[in-house]
Amino acid sequence: MPLNLSTKFSGEGVMSKTYEEINAKIQSGEAVVVTAEEMVGIVGAKGAKHAAENVDVVTTGTFAPMCSSGAFINIGQTIPTIKTSKMWLNKVPAYAGLAAVDAFLGATEPSEDDPLNKIYPEKFKYGGGHVIEDLLRGEPVFLEAKAYGTDCYNAKKLKKTVYLDDLPNVLLCNPRNGYQNYNCAVNCTDKTVYTYLGMLKSNCQNAYYCSAGELSPLLNDPYYKTIGMGTRIFLGGGVGYVTWHGTQHNPGVERTPGGVPKGPAGTIMVQGDVKQMSAEYLRGASILGYGNSLAVGLGIPIPILDEEMARYTGVSDKELITKVVDYGSDYTNGIAGHYGEVSYHQLKSGTITVQGKEVPTAPLSSMTKARQIAESLKKWILDNKFLIGKPVETLPGE
Repeated sequence: MPLNLSTKFSGEGVMSKTYEEINAKIQSGEAVVVTAEEMVGIVGAKGAKHAAENVDVVTTGTFAPMCSSGAFINIGQTIPTIKTSKMWLNKVPAYAGLAAVDAFLGATEPSEDDPLNKIYPEKFKYGGGHVIEDLLRGEPVFLEAKAYGTDCYNAKKLKKTVYLDDLPNVLLCNPRNGYQNYNCAVNCTDKTVYTYLGMLKSNCQNAYYCSAGELSPLLNDPYYKTIGMGTRIFLGGGVGYVTWHGTQHNPGVERTPGGVPKGPAGTIMVQGDVKQMSAEYLRGASILGYGNSLAVGLGIPIPILDEEMARYTGVSDKELITKVVDYGSDYTNGIAGHYGEVSYHQLKSGTITVQGKEVPTAPLSSMTKARQIAESLKKWILDNKFLIGKPVETLPGE
C-alpha cells in the first residue's frame, strides 16, 4: 500500500507528520528543507502553523571547542602480538587500559613534554585534538606503545609511524557535545584570567560567549522531543549519531516562558567514524593558559512533526537568553549568581551592558562554520543522501 503523504490533522485543526512521511518526501524529492535561520524568518512572517504545514525539516549547526571529545583507536596487531599498557601518539598519551590494541585518545590530553602552565600563561601548542586533526589531514603520526608481555602477547614495545589508513578503526566518541546554551563569561576581578572561554581582561573589559544562538542544535528542540538515542547527525563533516544524553546533562534549569533554558542545560553524547570525517570540521584547539581541546562541527536536522516544533525552531536570537557569569572569582569558587541576562542578539551585536558599563563581546563559536554546516546538511537531505533518524528513545527531560 503506498504511503499517504498528505498532511494529517489530529483533533481540531492540529497538524502532525510522522518520520516515515517526512523521509518518504525526502526520497521522492518533495521535502521542504530550510536552515534554522531561514525558519526564523518564515515563522516571523507567516506564523508557526503556516511553517508547520509547509516545512518538513529544519537544519542546525554549530562549530566550537568541545572539550569532552576524543577517539577510540584500534592500532592493529603486531608480530609478535602485543597487549599495550601504555601508548602515545606524537608524544600525546592515550589511555590503553581497554584491550590488547585499543586505546582512547582524549582531545584535552596535552603532549607529554608540555610545560603545563609552568610558563604562565602556557600556549598548549599540541594535544589530543591536534593528533585527530593531523590524522585527518593525512599527516604521519608517531605511535609508541609499551607492554609487560604475556604468553599470548609476547611483544613488550612498539614504535612506528602510522597514517589514518593504517589504523583499522578510529571512532570519534564524544561524551559531552552540543551544549544547550552556555554562560557569557566576564571577569570582575582586578587581574587578567585565562579560562576555557578565553582570556578575560580585568574589571569586566571584555566578554566571551560560545553558542551559535538560533542555529544551535539543542536550542531548536528545547525539550528534546526529536533528539535522542539513534538520531542521525552531521558530525565532523561526516555522518554520526547521538548515542545518549551527554555528561552534565541538566534539563531542569530555569527557562523562559517559551521553554528556552537560560543557562547550560542539555548535552548529547555522539559518535561516528573518523575516516568519514574532515579536518575542516574537526580541528585541534589551543586555549591560552587553559589547555588543549577539539573544535567540533555538529549539526542536527529537526523534523517538523507539528506546529509545536515549528514554533521551537522559529525562535530568534532576540528570544534566546543567557546569563553573564564572573569567571574571575565566582565560577571557580562555586559562587551562585550572575550579573544579568542578555540575548544572543545583544551578544552578536558586539557589545552588552554589564553593571552600567558597555562591554565588548566576542564568540568562541564560529557563525560562518555553523552556517556552512546547516547548509551542508540541508543539501545532503535535498540530494536524498541523508534521511531523518527517528530516536529509539528521546533525551531525558525535566
